[in-house]
Amino acid sequence: MDTIKLGKITAPQGIKGEVRVYPYTDELTRFSEIEAVLLDGQKRKIQNARYMKNMAVLKLEGVDDRNMAESLRNKELLLAKEDLWEQPEDTYFIDDLVGCAVVSEDGAPVGALRSIISRPAQDLYEIERADGSTFLLPAVKEFIKNVDLDNKTITIHLINGL
Repeated sequence: MDTIKLGKITAPQGIKGEVRVYPYTDELTRFSEIEAVLLDGQKRKIQNARYMKNMAVLKLEGVDDRNMAESLRNKELLLAKEDLWEQPEDTYFIDDLVGCAVVSEDGAPVGALRSIISRPAQDLYEIERADGSTFLLPAVKEFIKNVDLDNKTITIHLINGL
């Protein structure tokens, strides 16, 4: 089954089994739209979702006390791809982008997208060159010229110094 990562459980919240989740989604409130998540290969219904600052606080089915919630620390929540919501234009899932070949506007190979670092202003793409060195590129239209998921290729505008 194809899945995407939705977020990571960071800590228990309170004594009734709620967990704090650092979201990997573009919109924090996505958890209210999701019926169930995959956790350790098991489907668990989301019984309640609320939000505190930049974190989701979830009550998952079968997690009924703080000790059980604590045992889930650092585990990732997944969603089956068939349960995904429709993405707006020019918006992509991280899992679809990581591993894509990165090329310059003239088609010259630059490297591969190694990871995406989420920041409040914009995401940063960590690009690994063939020699193993890496550099960060802001994920804005000025630098990201085209994303072709069918061919797993990202075309970028290289600036001086990169």
